[in-house]
Amino acid sequence: MSYIPAEAQQLPLYRTPELLASVDGLLAAESTRHGGVSPVPFASLNLGINTDDALANVDENRFRFFSAIGADGLGFASSYQVHGTAVLHATEAGRYDGYDALMTNQPGLLVGVTVADCVPILIYDNAQRAVAAVHAGWRGTVGRIVQTTLMNMQQQFGTRPADCLVYIGTCIDENTFEVGPDVAGQFDAALLHINPQTGRTCADLKRANAELCLAMGVPASQIEISPFSTVLHNQDYFSYRAEEGQTGRMLAVIGLKAA
Repeated sequence: MSYIPAEAQQLPLYRTPELLASVDGLLAAESTRHGGVSPVPFASLNLGINTDDALANVDENRFRFFSAIGADGLGFASSYQVHGTAVLHATEAGRYDGYDALMTNQPGLLVGVTVADCVPILIYDNAQRAVAAVHAGWRGTVGRIVQTTLMNMQQQFGTRPADCLVYIGTCIDENTFEVGPDVAGQFDAALLHINPQTGRTCADLKRANAELCLAMGVPASQIEISPFSTVLHNQDYFSYRAEEGQTGRMLAVIGLKAA
């Protein structure tokens, strides 16, 4: 699939989840692939450090992204992700290792995850003013990382799922995430279907994570699911699968502005 330059598309560097857009003092954003300086195959707003793109490009792209969302002066906490279920309680900015979810109630600190097919999930606790960013690939999904994150927020901040707003972000869609028998066997049968064009089994990662949130007590009216697909809308988002591993990464971030 070919990449269409931002100048031709006139698309933004990021999108803000509608569910979170009107929350006072909250910053929440999911980047697109537009508006950066990286060359093909990372064109153009590659925000991933662990790629073969030049670090100077990623630094400039991150500067543009954080400036665009109004995060100048805010700290940022992220992690080298390992497709696990470990959750970090972040209290200061930094690059950590081994976590696939980060949570904080520290004003002035953003937490975020990088993705290029996996599901980014942003959580906001409206009562305790706490946030979390979750990276859920198929391993994290079957490992119920979003539930682990909500439980960690409950233990650390007193979070109740009923008070949470949850955004399940842009990822590979339910018709293109083809899986083999070993992976399919780890999903509930209701989350699987056969693609009639290929005859292959597909899994629905968005629905899987939404149902995990519902099971924890998050109301359906407080869950927003991205309508976009990294594969079907590859001109706007990076897809590791569609681009055969040679591509950039998006960022999904959330945090409270400093008082």
